Amino acid sequence: MYAPRIQDLLAREEKVFRIDATTVGVSDCQLMAEIVAARPVLSTERSVYKPAAGADIHHDSATRTIRALGQDVMAGIRNPPPPARGLSGAWPYASTSYLRRWLFASDPLPVSLLSKRGITRSDTLSRIVDHAVAAWPGSGPDGSSTALAELIRNASGTLERKQAIAMYRRATATLCDGVAALAGNALWLMGPAREQEEARADLPPVLWETLRLLPPAWMLYRKGGDAYTELHPEIRPEDNVALFPLLMHRHPDYWADPMEFRPERWAGVADPEKTPGFMPFGFDGARCWAKHLIVPLAERLLTVAFDNRLVIRSPRQDAEVPLRSLLSVRFEAEAGA
Repeated sequence: MYAPRIQDLLAREEKVFRIDATTVGVSDCQLMAEIVAARPVLSTERSVYKPAAGADIHHDSATRTIRALGQDVMAGIRNPPPPARGLSGAWPYASTSYLRRWLFASDPLPVSLLSKRGITRSDTLSRIVDHAVAAWPGSGPDGSSTALAELIRNASGTLERKQAIAMYRRATATLCDGVAALAGNALWLMGPAREQEEARADLPPVLWETLRLLPPAWMLYRKGGDAYTELHPEIRPEDNVALFPLLMHRHPDYWADPMEFRPERWAGVADPEKTPGFMPFGFDGARCWAKHLIVPLAERLLTVAFDNRLVIRSPRQDAEVPLRSLLSVRFEAEAGA
């Protein structure tokens, strides 16, 4: 059950259409590529690397964050997963919390609070935690911590530490929220336990098909300007542009049986991201910085869920898909004993 604004988008047949007085929507594959190539992505258009503490995030800082996150994910998934009861509850929230415990459990308490959902939903609590970490980031329970937390500890100067704190919060949230949304969407699309058991033997095609039909990153936003006006007559200099992989992934011009969940369409596809009409992580020059981590981590999360006989307790006929930055199915799940 999609939010009304998403449902309105899904009902559109045009590939270029006006959303409101200052926004144009695009789902045409070629035009989307041209728009992304027309100019470099702005720092304010990136969810993770937008300015923090009143200053831009420099390239070297962004690179350190990407490397640190990759190290933390590889180290985290080598550890035994937390007790499966943590997967019971409302998805994707339960799976998001589970991933954070799995990957970032070695961080000291002040740092671990940076990504707690109850904290991040309150601006006041977020500021209090930020100040506490800036004053004393601490160390892990056994003297160790994640590479991301070490970037906070080793920051030189107030500005660098504040930015490292912001990057920790954004990087952990973006990764865990994205993986949880992808895994939850896949669980829902796979259907009853019989179909899940058949699909788990080869999960990557399931996840690629999920990224096609229910892509968590369902929209890219570009601020307006002269760079786009010559690309299409509908786009004016003052118009912002919304790019919709969600619509492109469902269009019959690009896909056979586009509304059918068919993981087998990815069998034998060596590089799914080179498939025409498919943009799960963005275009060249503006791809998701953590794309190399998303599918493998979602596969591990689903494997743990299957090993512990996780079942969906919500009615199988329908589930809510609210209007959020990440497209994710909401449902209740319970791990087996």
